[in-house]
Amino acid sequence: MADQQPAISEAEIAEWIRAQYQAAAKYLAEEGYILDVVNLQASRYLAPHVAVWRFTTMDKTNVWIINGDVPTAMVAAQVADDARSVMRHFALQWQLKAEAIYNNPKTNADEKRHADYLISRAETVYQTTQHDELWATQ
Repeated sequence: MADQQPAISEAEIAEWIRAQYQAAAKYLAEEGYILDVVNLQASRYLAPHVAVWRFTTMDKTNVWIINGDVPTAMVAAQVADDARSVMRHFALQWQLKAEAIYNNPKTNADEKRHADYLISRAETVYQTTQHDELWATQ
């Protein structure tokens, strides 16, 4: 999620959004849920970096899913009222997971690299939540 990336076209943005939506729906299915509705007003994306989806499943479970250039993760919708807040939640969760990895004396080099990745994504996602102009329509 570097600061200096070349501009992408509207078509590339639309393709990225479609791919992230499909990946999120697949993740939801892998977790044992069947997608019913996506709440597009609550969902947000910052292409080509991160997407946050608000889904309702067939059994009327409401969830948030984050994906893109971040670890794909899901939480109950009750965790946060909006996409900005749920991004803060995911950032904190990734920091806590990384800390647990580093505090485990049996952690190997691959696990430490994963912890570094979690920290990197957590910091970037949290910084994104600090830019009020990105959330003006929320």
